[in-house]
Amino acid sequence: MTPSTPWTPESWRDHVAAQSPQWPDAAHLARVEAQLAGQPPLVFAGEARRLTQQLAQAARGEAFLLQAGDCAESFADSSADAIRDKLKVILQMAVALTYAAGVPVIKVGRIAGQFAKPRSEHFEERDGVRLDAFRGHIVNHEDFTEEARRPNPDRLLDAYHQSVATLNLLRAFTTGGFASLTRVHAWNQQFVTNSPEGKRYEVLADDIDRALAFMRACGVNLDGDHELSSVDFYTSHEALILPYEQALTRQDSLTGDWYDCSAHMLWIGDRTRQVDGAHVEFLRGVANPIGLKVGPSTSVEDLKVLHGLLNPQNLPGRLTLISRMGRDRVTERLPELVEAMTHEGAQVLWTCDPMHGNTFKSRDGYKTRHFDDVLTEVAQFFAVHQSLGTWPSGLHIELTGDNVTECLGGGDQLDESDLDTNYTSICDPRLNASQSLDMAFHVSELLQRAVTTRGARSL
Repeated sequence: MTPSTPWTPESWRDHVAAQSPQWPDAAHLARVEAQLAGQPPLVFAGEARRLTQQLAQAARGEAFLLQAGDCAESFADSSADAIRDKLKVILQMAVALTYAAGVPVIKVGRIAGQFAKPRSEHFEERDGVRLDAFRGHIVNHEDFTEEARRPNPDRLLDAYHQSVATLNLLRAFTTGGFASLTRVHAWNQQFVTNSPEGKRYEVLADDIDRALAFMRACGVNLDGDHELSSVDFYTSHEALILPYEQALTRQDSLTGDWYDCSAHMLWIGDRTRQVDGAHVEFLRGVANPIGLKVGPSTSVEDLKVLHGLLNPQNLPGRLTLISRMGRDRVTERLPELVEAMTHEGAQVLWTCDPMHGNTFKSRDGYKTRHFDDVLTEVAQFFAVHQSLGTWPSGLHIELTGDNVTECLGGGDQLDESDLDTNYTSICDPRLNASQSLDMAFHVSELLQRAVTTRGARSL
């Protein structure tokens, strides 16, 4: 496979698709694919192009990408309140980052499509019973029964319809006044307000209120300013279930390019980045901005080949490299990869996923992460880029707006005895709203130093 090899939306079918479920009825799957292909797109090509342009700013060191949301969305958690509260946290984090560093923050949610999860094992065994692994609600259900774990193509349609509803709400919230900076206080969650993070956020919100009052006094019409009254908010997910992705791929009538209209941005996971694999083959042909998870097993040579396949024209904003090393491997593995891409002249964004390399099981069997480990990986990621004179382009984390107890530490100092208090994730542990805000303030300080260092180097 080379960049010049002919590509079609279905050419991925000639390649091995890692992490793909074994659908029990091929004819059933084909019928569902045909139904999805006849549905309206979830997003539009022009929106994806606009995101690419904004990501190009981040590639040049002029912006910062915040990509955040659920580990795996649940069909049971699609209420307006849940979606709104998740958006609130992302808006709060973006405000904290923008206010501290003075650079635009591009807001991309892991939402409206993040229903699938790769698994390290194809099967799960309990008490001698062996069933298919749970692969996310787009494939099967987490209940440990044969019927629940059987991959069901109808779930692809369910995922599409839930994504439609979620996107409708997100567009209403982000363009209808909810995301206006004049409502910056209203984004604070009730259970966060009295925490140290919530109080620090209120101080920041007060400062913004005073700045807005000053602008009004100077005659600025804040209500008519799009940049202050609404936000650009984009969706993303791992493009894991390729029949779903192909069914929602459309050819743009303006440019003739193909876009995967299931989300604005798609990414390839660390388990599906085989250079000759189906996921790389599919995503190399769509014009969306795409991401690539880069784990500790990624070689320099593989990364060069993947860049050549996924971004052959070396367009800034096209490819985001998402480092997910684990706190103990960042300084060992990341520098040579960044140096190699810099030497190649690769126009890429480097962002940090500090979640996936820092997961462990508690004494009671809960999958969890420690806030300090997550923060340490972020700090090391920034330190590597500072030492190499490159720009740390973004942060990629799993969070929820709910008051969950899934990750240890943070401002609430959660310990292992707290995990069963409100552990609701159907897959991996997420930061709660308080921990997310705590993370944003820590990262804002790192980002502020990165901006200062960049300014000093330009003198």
